[in-house]
Amino acid sequence: MEEKYIAAIDMGTANITLTVARINGDDVQILYYKKHKSDGIRNSAVYNPQKATAPIKAAIEEAERDLGIKIMQVVVDLPRCDIRQETATAKVERSNQDEVITKEEVESLKSLAQDDYPLQDPNKDVIYGAIAQSFSDDENFQLIEDDIVGVISRNFEGNFKLFIGKKSSEKTVDKIFNELGIAIAKKYFTPIAQAKSVLTEDEMASGVALVDIGAGATSVTIYQGSILRYYASIPFGGKSITMDIKSECFIAEKLAENIKLAFGACIPEKLQTLGEKIIQIEGDELEGFKQIPVKYLSEIITARVKEITDAMLYEIQRSGLADKLRGGLVITGGCANLTNIAMYIKDLSGYNVRIGFPRRKFSASGYPTIFDPDASTSIGMILSAKDDGLLSCIDEPIRPKAEEEEEGIQEPITVDTGDDEPNANGEPSLFNTDVVIGTEVKKPEDEKKRSEPKRPKKPGILNITWAKVKQFVDNMSNEMDENESV
Repeated sequence: MEEKYIAAIDMGTANITLTVARINGDDVQILYYKKHKSDGIRNSAVYNPQKATAPIKAAIEEAERDLGIKIMQVVVDLPRCDIRQETATAKVERSNQDEVITKEEVESLKSLAQDDYPLQDPNKDVIYGAIAQSFSDDENFQLIEDDIVGVISRNFEGNFKLFIGKKSSEKTVDKIFNELGIAIAKKYFTPIAQAKSVLTEDEMASGVALVDIGAGATSVTIYQGSILRYYASIPFGGKSITMDIKSECFIAEKLAENIKLAFGACIPEKLQTLGEKIIQIEGDELEGFKQIPVKYLSEIITARVKEITDAMLYEIQRSGLADKLRGGLVITGGCANLTNIAMYIKDLSGYNVRIGFPRRKFSASGYPTIFDPDASTSIGMILSAKDDGLLSCIDEPIRPKAEEEEEGIQEPITVDTGDDEPNANGEPSLFNTDVVIGTEVKKPEDEKKRSEPKRPKKPGILNITWAKVKQFVDNMSNEMDENESV
């Protein structure tokens, strides 16, 4: 089978993520995965194409240099906000009535439903996706797509759910890539792609709500009977948490974001010994020290997560499927990394809750964070492109990466916080691991010679500077670039 390459760009409010994969039949290998800080994007939609173009261009050029390729086309995701649902039907009388209904005929019926649907304003609206809900023929009703294919019938009819978004948002995406001289192979409606990445067949059959808490938007996608039945979006997410920390702690937005990534957690009363610790930030000569108790930080985060959860539960009730979610809730996106978030949402909702990590339908050497929740959209687009049989996105073969020099490798200096409790998912919490606060240049052979750092003394003050907190996240970013270890 012919080998091909797919390049996917996830245009998020916080980050532009570029993923390149090699596909050979059912074998999917991730060759490249890197994030760049995004700009000009709000609530998952591009509002300023001039600002948004720069980080996308930088991401593409860096991938081309690192892999020795030329990216000719990409798959991208559509905005998740300002989308409404409508229903549409289509019916055909078949000319070849003695032949079975084929998948191609079903797809033609879906296209007919989209083409015939009367948009309120064709200049402002565009259909992002259409999902078949049920089919009927001369004798049967409420058939799913797998059942209608293969049936012999004179007529057949389909009921579809259409997802309609802003045409201007789609045109803005086209404008960016036209200016970059890169074709868009396909635009994916994010909830459909994410489901391929994180949901199981059993969950979609029994009923499940997939909740993606991104930086600028939170989406709720409900599957029941293996069909996407409902979709809704909420125009706030992780960035709102960052802005709350900024305003409550009187610190800069970048510092608030870095502290959230390093120490973010829900349910302050369950942080145990960590809740007694204090983040001490060294300011300039005029400001002096600023202290932020970890417990207070968790209270700020928990309040905003409750607001997001309440809005999400409202949409679930509005769907009419609240009592059919036997598979519970699956939380994915960047905020799914917050410690205790699954436990907290379970307490509020009463549903079983799990974190939605990308399922291991692919291989990825050197990129461990490709299995984190915030990679679910990127992986979903890669898997969708594989199933759709898209053409290769590059026109030059991948060359082997140059051997990295062993001299001058940066290794983190760590401070053990002394906590041993697992998080709600039974995995080690971020706070149980060593907190990175700096780097030093060393040779690999010096590793055994390095002595273990001492534990901080009581009362547990985490003494860090703006530079150290920023360096912590930069180190994570650098390791993601080289070793993909956040």
